[in-house]
Amino acid sequence: MRRAAIDHDAYETLIRTTEAKTVFIFCPEPYRPENTFNARMFADHFGVSEDPATGSANGCLAGYLLRHGYFPGDSLDIRVEQGCEIHRPSLIHCRAERHGESITVQVGGRVIPVARGELL
Repeated sequence: MRRAAIDHDAYETLIRTTEAKTVFIFCPEPYRPENTFNARMFADHFGVSEDPATGSANGCLAGYLLRHGYFPGDSLDIRVEQGCEIHRPSLIHCRAERHGESITVQVGGRVIPVARGELL
């Protein structure tokens, strides 16, 4: 995870042919043993070389893991480290539960406000 980097030419080629414009990677070897995964989100297309905490991507990760049986059972609770490699460590908590054919996902964590604004 520490060595992961975007090949910008390959990235530009990829995003021209897909609706997705970001790259999210994860691994089950976190830096801290109490966590479940380590993840990184690259979003150059949106002017963000790397996002330190991406709730939407981690929520999708929880749903993906449950849908594909990564863990046994009909629910999971995971803790995902993100942002460590850019010195902005974040911890995202995700819960997913299967209800018949559907999956419900909850995402949470603590935040430190870095900006405030008002839309008029």
